[in-house]
Amino acid sequence: MKSKLAKAAVVTVTIGLFSGASMAADYKQNPFTLAYDGAITENVKGKVNIHSVTYKLGGIDISANVYTPANYDATRKYPTVVVAHPNGGVKEQVAGLYAQRLAEHGYITIAADAAYQGASGGMPRNVDKPAHRIEDIHGMADFISQYGGVDTARLGLLGICGGGGYSLAAAQTDKRFKALATLSMFNSGRVRRNGYVDSQRATIQQRLQQASLARTQEAAGGEVLYSGDANLSDEQIAKLPFDLYRQGYEYYWKTHAHPNSTFKYTTSSLLDLMRWDATDRIELIDKPLLMIAGSKSDSLYMTEEAFPKATGTKDKELFIIDGATHIETYWKQPYVNQAVEKLTEFYGKSL
Repeated sequence: MKSKLAKAAVVTVTIGLFSGASMAADYKQNPFTLAYDGAITENVKGKVNIHSVTYKLGGIDISANVYTPANYDATRKYPTVVVAHPNGGVKEQVAGLYAQRLAEHGYITIAADAAYQGASGGMPRNVDKPAHRIEDIHGMADFISQYGGVDTARLGLLGICGGGGYSLAAAQTDKRFKALATLSMFNSGRVRRNGYVDSQRATIQQRLQQASLARTQEAAGGEVLYSGDANLSDEQIAKLPFDLYRQGYEYYWKTHAHPNSTFKYTTSSLLDLMRWDATDRIELIDKPLLMIAGSKSDSLYMTEEAFPKATGTKDKELFIIDGATHIETYWKQPYVNQAVEKLTEFYGKSL
């Protein structure tokens, strides 16, 4: 049983957003390949619009979507929110959903694919290192700060799942962000190190050895090795040990699948991931902080651990969505509506 649990955790530990839903959000039916319900299908005057943009970050082409509010006027000033996507996810999934919903409330928003991932450049593909993901967030702030209508004095940050953990790190030092919110925060370092719900502590040294060998092979010009690259049957998915994994596979592979989204990441990335933690130096955050999570989420322990450590701000709130699992905060309308209502209240006061 132990070995089966460990194997399942190794296969799925790369998940960072996830969901279970009815088939509804086919990216092929959307001209912008958006994979969420209620997505924009065309830019209409007087309504929220989407703008595909690219920019350079450290020499890498970054692909992003900017959402502008109804009746957007570049000569006016708007509060703005940077949205960081989950591990394995892309801007067309949950990050885009929340970016669009916030734009409906009058915000300019940006959701970008991380470097080495999605439609952004960078080789080898699917490198997943904390330093890169944190720099992605700084880079979104760089770009959107130059965008017409953005009020840089009212710049907020929203991190979802793995993007939430990286947002906690980015906001420690990047004081351009005047307010920070996380949704279903996933501490990638802790999970890659200890396993989900600390289920892999016994194999830490073994996995570090594997990652070290993978880096040696890469440096020698050999094949790039990946972790989390698996194609599971419905029966195998049903047997996975955690809701996050079961619903995550449904969300990413079925109901909200997108060709640029993948669970896999370079095995050598573990050298960086396993020595990192989203709560390190979290006391440097001195701006308003909102952390949102579902009461039935088996990832809730990560939010509950991080929240009291954020001692640098007294303006903070832990908001629990009753009945929601981790992935259900990505797509299930009653839960999404609660989260968006809370976010608009939070940013409305803090930006």
